[in-house]
Amino acid sequence: MATDAIRVAILGASGYTGAELLRVLLRHPRVRVVALTADRKAGEGIETVFPQFLGLGLPRLVTIQEVDWSGVDAVFCALPHGTTQEVIAGLPTHLKIVDLSADFRLRDPAEYAKWYGHEHRAPKLQEEAVYGLTEMYRSGVATARLVANPGCYPTSAQLPLLPLLAADQIDPDDIVIDAKSGVSGAGRAAKEGSLYCEVGEGTHAYGVGSHRHGPEIEQILSETVGRPIVVNFTPHLMPMNRGMLSSIYVKLKPGVSADDLRATLLQRYADEPFVQITSQGVAPQTRHVRGTNACHIGVFPDRVKGRAMLFSVIDNLMKGASGQAVQNFNVMYGLPETTGLDQIALFP
Repeated sequence: MATDAIRVAILGASGYTGAELLRVLLRHPRVRVVALTADRKAGEGIETVFPQFLGLGLPRLVTIQEVDWSGVDAVFCALPHGTTQEVIAGLPTHLKIVDLSADFRLRDPAEYAKWYGHEHRAPKLQEEAVYGLTEMYRSGVATARLVANPGCYPTSAQLPLLPLLAADQIDPDDIVIDAKSGVSGAGRAAKEGSLYCEVGEGTHAYGVGSHRHGPEIEQILSETVGRPIVVNFTPHLMPMNRGMLSSIYVKLKPGVSADDLRATLLQRYADEPFVQITSQGVAPQTRHVRGTNACHIGVFPDRVKGRAMLFSVIDNLMKGASGQAVQNFNVMYGLPETTGLDQIALFP
């Protein structure tokens, strides 16, 4: 451990994203984890909640009120939506914060109230927050105190779409996003819909026409084209622990081919360590990014003339949450973005 270690607290360490943050940060050469919070599990060792951390001598779980903030430099907030904004508003201002909830992703307070059912309780902080899709907002993240980590579905959809919209190669008014996620995306809380018998050996659409990641996707795509746009977005739940596949159907602008889309993506992401474009004719697979911060993107011509298909895969707990949070943390501290994130996918 470096003598100039950055002292980190994880709020909500008993959830899936909290555990994934801890797994990644334990390999980070500049980080010392000094506080782990979990209200219902306060007083317990993290190894009683997640036995994979047995024998590592980690801090015991405490409530947020018990944390000594004078000994903390940075916070990863992995708390439920709706509760995070008030918690962050009460934190000391010397802390750098990466928030993994949805509380600071939507820039318009009225839009937040519409989709989350209550007024935003920290509107000044909402104005300050920088959207943390790292590859697109790196300069803003670098100087931010508060970063709003993107949702998993928006990350998988925006990475392939934004460069193509910026290059004016696809029709912004004709985008269909058919996305599929592993069950860990629903969180660790006990829910009937997440039970094995409810999820195993089948798949189903959910949040049809009403999923909260829809306006988040549209917000960033609209900013790119300079006017409001609406996409057709439907998520599906898959019988797997982790992983996400977004199948995206687009209409090409006149004179543009699927090969042109692929060339644009290759050029845009040539120097990005975590975004890779698959070889021509190769569809990306979720198993090939499992446990990593990678996004693999494939481009195919549609059999329908004038259309193309994009396939984007990520690990919903990594590039879709905790991995991207650490990537943003690295940018905030001027560290190489790959620090602590150089895992190769676990396969098979």
